[in-house]
Amino acid sequence: MTEDPDRADRAQAAHWNSRGGSAWVDLQDLMNGVLEPFERLLVEAARAVGGGRALDVGCGAGATTRAIARELGAAAECVGVDVSERMVAAARERARAEGVAARFVVADAETHEFDPGGFDLIASRFGVMFFDRPEAAFANLRRAAAEGAAMRLVAWRGPEENPFMTTAERAAAPFGLGIPPRAPDRPGQFGMADGDRVGRILAGAGWDRVEVAPLDVTCSFAERDLVRYFTRLGPVGQALDGVDEATFERVVETVRPAFGPYVHGDEVRFDAACWLIDARA
Repeated sequence: MTEDPDRADRAQAAHWNSRGGSAWVDLQDLMNGVLEPFERLLVEAARAVGGGRALDVGCGAGATTRAIARELGAAAECVGVDVSERMVAAARERARAEGVAARFVVADAETHEFDPGGFDLIASRFGVMFFDRPEAAFANLRRAAAEGAAMRLVAWRGPEENPFMTTAERAAAPFGLGIPPRAPDRPGQFGMADGDRVGRILAGAGWDRVEVAPLDVTCSFAERDLVRYFTRLGPVGQALDGVDEATFERVVETVRPAFGPYVHGDEVRFDAACWLIDARA
């Protein structure tokens, strides 16, 4: 049976406009700290391009968009696009508070009608794995890119190389929370796990000089935020929404020790196995 792509798109939008988006807004400072090394890689790409126009795909609460805007300066046009109204609202508020010249659009980058040739840089920090039709999405982004424009993306490799990311759901499995199994190459965190497939998709969508290189980065955050991290984000965080207090506490008591190998004093550290993806229009 073939999955209805429109239904899948609606499911993604519903998730990021409800608890999923709210959790990321609430924890944006925590997650921006965790993912800051990847933000630097995208700012480097913006620096290489220089001035001009930049698009941040799946911008979330806008940290990368703001960082690129700061790098390019007030004369540049920096746009963040995301399907989540909640996260875009947070991005706009933070940009105003920081005095950063960035603009944010609530839209699905897979289908949104961007100005043809409107951007000199297309960037994304973990925002492109959720496309239901990645071939169509990257073709749409190619149309939005000026001739010679650069694209730089960061995406996760597979779950087998990122055990930290599945620790909570493995530990919580006995509770029968209805957490679906991870499905690499399907829309979701590991939607671009197959590097060869990613290369074929981008080439087929009209991108040139495609490079898909492994990127391994050590990430960290404060141990005091660990419970908040796994009870708000990811599949376990989603599954815990609405459970009774007793079940919630039992899950925490079971899952927290499973992160033991990653806890070093007052810090949680883990290795993030990713792809650094570069291409040209």
